[in-house]
Amino acid sequence: MNEMLLWLVACILGLIAVLHFFWGFGMSWGIEASIPWTRNGDTFSKPNSAASLAVAFSMMIAAAGVLMPYDPWLKAQSLRFMALILGLRALGDFRYSGFSKRIVGSRFAYWDTYAYSPACVVVAGLALLATIA
Repeated sequence: MNEMLLWLVACILGLIAVLHFFWGFGMSWGIEASIPWTRNGDTFSKPNSAASLAVAFSMMIAAAGVLMPYDPWLKAQSLRFMALILGLRALGDFRYSGFSKRIVGSRFAYWDTYAYSPACVVVAGLALLATIA
């Protein structure tokens, strides 16, 4: 596997983890753009510190798993699974998130269209590329 691609995937996941740690410890920068909004102007969910920290730890574990030396076959399967999950996230839930979302016009919808979903596609592609490179 291509070590440079693995490091790139791990760094991106690490940056996502840092942002979630930031939110988990009470900072609010960018939080409005990270929560889907319904058509009547309510937030789709009310994330709390515990949820943000859970996502942060999950991303850190994924980043560490990408870099840890273990069976190449198992690592390739893990990367393929990560690519599948990120690909599904990019596709979306056909309502609030992903390229298939129908609720548009909010800050989240804008950033999801131009940053979050494309980032999922890029990281998924890098993970898949690492399995064949």
